[in-house]
Amino acid sequence: MDDRHRYDRATAALDAPFAIVDLAALRSNATALVRRARGKPIRVASKSVRSRAILERVLAMDGFAGIMAFTLPEALWLVSSGFRDVLVAYPTADRAALAQLGADAVAAREITLMVDSVEHLDVIESTHPTEQIRICLDIDATFLAFRGRIRAGALRSPVRRPEQAVELALAVRKRSELRLVGLMSYEAQIAGVGDALPGPYGRAIRWMQKQSRHELAVRRGRIVRAVRQIADLEFVNGGGTGSIEHTAAERAITEIAAGSGLYHPRLFDFYRGFSGHPAALFALPVVRRPGPGIVTVLGGGYPASGPGNSTRLPQPYLPAGLRYDPNEGAGEVQTPLLGPAADRLAIGDRVWFRHAKAGEMCERFNDLHLLEGDQIVETVPTYRGEGRAFL
Repeated sequence: MDDRHRYDRATAALDAPFAIVDLAALRSNATALVRRARGKPIRVASKSVRSRAILERVLAMDGFAGIMAFTLPEALWLVSSGFRDVLVAYPTADRAALAQLGADAVAAREITLMVDSVEHLDVIESTHPTEQIRICLDIDATFLAFRGRIRAGALRSPVRRPEQAVELALAVRKRSELRLVGLMSYEAQIAGVGDALPGPYGRAIRWMQKQSRHELAVRRGRIVRAVRQIADLEFVNGGGTGSIEHTAAERAITEIAAGSGLYHPRLFDFYRGFSGHPAALFALPVVRRPGPGIVTVLGGGYPASGPGNSTRLPQPYLPAGLRYDPNEGAGEVQTPLLGPAADRLAIGDRVWFRHAKAGEMCERFNDLHLLEGDQIVETVPTYRGEGRAFL
């Protein structure tokens, strides 16, 4: 039984739109991530999962430890739900959440905040915590070439050199309310950019990534050695789904961050070093047949964050051979799809889509129907289904 018929059979009693997670694919992807991590634990990026039930399943697997959350309110909610060891991946200026953290002994023990400037320390300190707050320094991992005229990577931390990291580490140490426990750096230009693209652009990407891996390994090692003279670091986090094996090879790294590879969304099809199985999909119903070679499905306008171009649109996946109308794209309420496969679809049939990114799909659905083979074995809520919207 092919995937399309398996998915249709498992969900025959459901009315689309809805979302599924193929548990066999999820487990296969998780096993591949752990293998690539070379024995170093993987901290699960919650923004790429956005379901407590799926987080629990993944963290129960060997090779996974801890969560990388995306906001402090999310981290507080997860800890109150029983999760432990939560690193907030991005700095926060949420004073109410900081006050809650500083007054809660359990939360303060389990949550680590991200900083990249003294201003962040000032904001945390201004909430007058009664519990000591755990701190992680965010280190810039971008690649600079030709005296800075070429830059590749996310615009994140201003802390780039060992002396800058030491200066910030010393600023943390001066404040009794704070304790430095970790370092983090995310090489977006490697972990989040596929290298299997054709032509000159693909060759340029592969050259940049090779140079960046070497530069970052040397610089990150120097930063870690320098900061370890100031603080007894519990962890040094790096990487992402697209760079796991390279990051894990660095001696300075103690753990890897990853999450998108669990669901293996469309953007992760374009890597030479690994492959995965689509594990998270959503189904939309055919509601119109405007003409030969055309069907219209309900909904579909679920673009991913990032540059506003076609790479951020969901992929019409099954049946194969469907594409967007270039004049309409993915619509707010309905989406026309073109191609020979349209003539084999009837009103009420499903078209299965893959989101361009991972966890953002969960912002559109209250539930995930978990499949084993051709059966639904459980239905679990997403963050949205639990009434939680953190961004």
